[in-house]
Amino acid sequence: MGRQFANKWLKTEALLGNESVAAHIPQTRMYSSEALRQMLHKFGMVVIKPVRGGGGYGVIKVTYSGGVYSFTNMSRRVSFASYDAMFRALNRAKVRRSYIIQQGIHLASIGGRPIDYRVKVVKQNGNWVYRAMVGRLARPGLFVTNLCKGGTLLTARAGLSRSLSRGVAKRKRQEMRNLTNTCIGIMESSFPGIEQLGFDYGIDVNGRVWIFEVNTRPQ
Repeated sequence: MGRQFANKWLKTEALLGNESVAAHIPQTRMYSSEALRQMLHKFGMVVIKPVRGGGGYGVIKVTYSGGVYSFTNMSRRVSFASYDAMFRALNRAKVRRSYIIQQGIHLASIGGRPIDYRVKVVKQNGNWVYRAMVGRLARPGLFVTNLCKGGTLLTARAGLSRSLSRGVAKRKRQEMRNLTNTCIGIMESSFPGIEQLGFDYGIDVNGRVWIFEVNTRPQ
């Protein structure tokens, strides 16, 4: 299995140290009232997620539009006329763990269902090899794509071709591989002893590739 490292914040910090990789990481901050307010007013949508945990556990989307604050927890969306009222309700809804805030990304979709990608690599006999490159299509009505939350598994090739134009799809598949190769070196030097990695990528409606998360115990 190799070394496992659950802290999303520290893994994000490691990747941000590389300028070319940093351009693909959504703005990320530790959770606080002021940080959330600032990021909502800047981006209009953010996602908050526990620093430790996977499978979409505790992930909540928060939005601000037209003076209305809302958050979506699984399929339930609630709205508020003031930030303070929303923040109080959000703190009751989230799990009792430390959280990060991540810039919201408007993902490319298939039939209105957002899709993202998991790239899994493992170390064998001293070399890193690709084990999987798949798409995860969100269950209708949900914004999280995790399979344990009802998401649908596709090949990466199928997901890309169905959500993007053919020429773009091929380029983005290669771009994810190039980023993965760069990030492997960063992660291995930052966290010696790791032997498997799962990279979660998203591609937005404009075709930009984003790195959402890196897992050292990918499922």
